Amino acid sequence: MATAVTTVDIHDIARSARTFDLGGFYVITPLKSQAQLVQRFLRHWVEGRGAAYNPTRRDALSLVKVEESMEATIGDISREWGAEVTVVATAARPQRGTIGYHDFKEILSRRSHPFLLLFGTGWGLTEEVIGSSHYVLAPIEGSDYNHLSVRSAAAIVLDRLLGRG
Repeated sequence: MATAVTTVDIHDIARSARTFDLGGFYVITPLKSQAQLVQRFLRHWVEGRGAAYNPTRRDALSLVKVEESMEATIGDISREWGAEVTVVATAARPQRGTIGYHDFKEILSRRSHPFLLLFGTGWGLTEEVIGSSHYVLAPIEGSDYNHLSVRSAAAIVLDRLLGRG
């Protein structure tokens, strides 16, 4: 199962990733056409005319990598860090055994290894992905209307976990 990639999500999440000084931002898609779209978008803003036109956008988008699977992503991060990767899922719907932001922020403060924070689009992450994660963060709660864009959810979660406030 896969959802179409939107470049505005990539742009905005990359800006959040740069704001919170993350080591990278992965777009995971098994669809070759979607991976090609992302690579074309990135070439324009990181290497092409867009890089000269908007250096701050280049800075943020240079954090983006494209992988075809979670396994490939975990392997890439593990090789880069030389350590096992802790996988943390997010979900808009309540899940069993979630961890709150305050508790997970405490875990992050003691980190000595990499974390992969997963966000889903469309219908969200699969039950298999959620079930295989080391942690699942509690959903963002607002009103009964629970349909944030992935870029908004990512910004809120990153601020809750890594923000200075």
